[in-house]
Amino acid sequence: MTVIGLGYVGLPTAALLASRGMAVQGVDSNAAVRATLAAGRIHITEADVEALLERALRAGLFTLHAEPPPADVFIIAVPTPLGPGNTPMLEHVLDATRALAPALRPGNLVLLESTSPIGTTARVAALLAELRPELTDLAIAYGPERVLPGRVLTELVENDRVAGGLTPEATRRAVAFYRLFVRGEVVGTDAATAEMVKLSENAFRDVNIAFANELSLIAVQHGLDAWRVIELANRHPRVNILRPGPGVGGHCIAVDPWFLAHGAPEAARLIPAARAVDAAKRAAVLEQASALCAADGRVICLGLAFKADVGDLRESPALEIVTELARRHPGRVVVVEPHLRAAPAGLAAPLLGLEEALAGPGALLVLTDHAAFRRITPAQRNGRRILDTRGLFRDEENS
Repeated sequence: MTVIGLGYVGLPTAALLASRGMAVQGVDSNAAVRATLAAGRIHITEADVEALLERALRAGLFTLHAEPPPADVFIIAVPTPLGPGNTPMLEHVLDATRALAPALRPGNLVLLESTSPIGTTARVAALLAELRPELTDLAIAYGPERVLPGRVLTELVENDRVAGGLTPEATRRAVAFYRLFVRGEVVGTDAATAEMVKLSENAFRDVNIAFANELSLIAVQHGLDAWRVIELANRHPRVNILRPGPGVGGHCIAVDPWFLAHGAPEAARLIPAARAVDAAKRAAVLEQASALCAADGRVICLGLAFKADVGDLRESPALEIVTELARRHPGRVVVVEPHLRAAPAGLAAPLLGLEEALAGPGALLVLTDHAAFRRITPAQRNGRRILDTRGLFRDEENS
């Protein structure tokens, strides 16, 4: 089995499969990534993956390669970023397809797992048909992951999964493969449906978060407590409004809705509106934080990651807000991010430990609701101005 792309999805998948006794060939074009993994270390932030990797290396079940070697099953798990104008960039998927083509043998199963616009699996098949026209019995399917950063290994196994082939036989083989390690239900469908399912899941989350964030912006205009409004609205038996925050982050929810809108721009109206709300919420928090910094002279920014209890900075609104805040107010911003060892490049503010930061004066800007921040005592907060975008301390007061 060959896994192409050893990032946030590919590496945990490869490590998990190897832990089940399967021989896995991991492929990544980045030599530094391969060297790190060969040493038994990981370059991503994900619990328990390093331990699985070390065991797989010792057992000889995981090997590293710059180019795809022959295998029975090929998994493509490479990035699909956004380009200019929020256009999906499929270069990594197509490059991976070209790279695996020479290694293909009759009857191979090729699984695309990268989040992709509708029709991408068919593009992969067309490219393989062009490069290897003699291989007429390949099974090609789309099998998107449904995992949460920080819980990837658990959710790869426990969550239901959709697998969609370009032919009924490809669907059957894809479903059979995922059932080897997935305890959730594996549901077969066609490739285009599976592609849209994946995008729909993340667009649903984005639209609903945008509604919560828009409510929070409206509440500010009226001098109302958005958290209390949402809490009371959710007492309706058919209402479940999500919690507002400083914006949407992560590679999936902040990116994938554009893939769906790109394929039908004349029909997609709500999705771009939700993305605009996200930009407005980030901008509003930045202005509030800037006013806080001007008034207090020092702001302690709590969190850079896009979600609680991980060090993942991908598309993080917290990182964007703090970076601009430090640029506007040099020397007046400090940062606490317990899940990072060093400040990210481009951030002109020191990264401090929580106790060290709280030993000095300054307002608090809560951007990520890490568990460590819940341990900040009322005495440590006393007298400080607080901009709490996550409702962190409000939760504590109501508990």
